[in-house]
Amino acid sequence: MIAKLKGLLDETGADWAVIDVGGVGYLVHCSSKTLAALGDVGEACTVYTDLQVSENDMRLLGFAEGAERDWFRLLTQVQGVGSKVALAILSALSTGELQAACAGGDAAMVARAQGVGPKLASRIVNELKDKAGALPGGGGVGAVPATPAGGASADAVSALENLGFKPAVAARAVAAAQGELGEDASESDLIRVALKRAAG
Repeated sequence: MIAKLKGLLDETGADWAVIDVGGVGYLVHCSSKTLAALGDVGEACTVYTDLQVSENDMRLLGFAEGAERDWFRLLTQVQGVGSKVALAILSALSTGELQAACAGGDAAMVARAQGVGPKLASRIVNELKDKAGALPGGGGVGAVPATPAGGASADAVSALENLGFKPAVAARAVAAAQGELGEDASESDLIRVALKRAAG
């Protein structure tokens, strides 16, 4: 499977870009946020990709960051959300805003995306709210800070969840603790500081 493309931005359209990798042009479908992040035609760029294969189509989706791709995969697991709707959501909301919307049950925010009605927005929020704290969220307004998969911070988040804290609360508390203690903080120190934050 193609996981990442690194090359030159050859051409762009309303919802797609062509990336020239060693003389081969890859057509990738992107959100408007990814298209804006790719830069100008002729510049070097990197896109994270997801390959979708159906009976009569093979489509490469491109994302400016791994977090956006992770959210795309999560969104397309929800019934009624295809690649087009998922890209529309990621065009309307940053990953941070999407994470905050799911964690806070804010279906109205998700419904801002083109082609997403109130019913589908509610389904997305309900199905993804428990997973919202585990995925990277970026820096959107009201974003829930994310913790990287694996490592002391992820273990600390898991520990707080086991103590009964909601995923979003646990992720926010551990992110704050890591900001205070630094990247090399041990799991036990992270848990100690995060517990104070979460309880407070």
